[in-house]
Amino acid sequence: MTGRQRERRHRRTGAAVVAAVVVAGVGLGAGGCAGGDAVAGDARGGDAVVVLHRAADRLAEAGSSKARTSMEMATGGTRVTIRGAGVYDYRKRMGRLKVLLPQDPAGATERRPITELLAPGALFMKNRGAGVPPDKWVRVDTRTLPDGNLVTGGATDPFAAAEVLRGTRSATFVGRTEVAGTGVRHYRGTADLGAAAKKASGGNKAPLSAAAKGFATAEVPFDVYLDDEGRIRKVRHRFSFVGGQKSPVAVASTTLLYDFGASVRVRLPDTDDIYAGKIAEE
Repeated sequence: MTGRQRERRHRRTGAAVVAAVVVAGVGLGAGGCAGGDAVAGDARGGDAVVVLHRAADRLAEAGSSKARTSMEMATGGTRVTIRGAGVYDYRKRMGRLKVLLPQDPAGATERRPITELLAPGALFMKNRGAGVPPDKWVRVDTRTLPDGNLVTGGATDPFAAAEVLRGTRSATFVGRTEVAGTGVRHYRGTADLGAAAKKASGGNKAPLSAAAKGFATAEVPFDVYLDDEGRIRKVRHRFSFVGGQKSPVAVASTTLLYDFGASVRVRLPDTDDIYAGKIAEE
């Protein structure tokens, strides 16, 4: 395989999950330990399933935070990682991320970060490329995405990531550890996207329901780390996404939350700033 062929292969793999839906459509039994609630300080972790069902509510109580994201995708022997960072308001269900695509293998093209605005039912992307003017935004209706925007944007919406845990079917308390210097409780389990959709907040019901139907399986294995107030500090989901690929894409999405109470200001684009033309395939 030539260098150019390898470059094209990596470009196709990285772009397929980040933008496949945009290109094609517009132009993703209780287990564990019995005991007290983890928030109350039970060193054993409390009833794991009950605690995890409440994790999204704890974030809403916290109000906001900063976030870092990492999405690893593997298919056909190729592996790419997309990273992001930003802030999120859990009460308004709005956030802003800068998402950095991996550099092409030849190193010839410097990729500009994609600015993403997350809002109930919508994803806005700037510096999207693929023929979109640099001063325009691409708007995607996340309610219609087959992955519910758990994968398409190259980063999982932080509150959607938390609401996936509302569908926890089984979970175990692994033990205490630390995340970025903060003491946390580590849980491991499996969530069902269909069950999560039924219990999710209004803005995430339709996206999670779409994901339950669009993923290769509605069962989502996860590892999550909660602080002593029950807030998610780190969560890692493992999805199997088909999309436009011939074979499923294995996706590991990690979200790290910190600096709770951080200031969040998100201004959605005006209608005139949204690109209405056709999006070219990369």
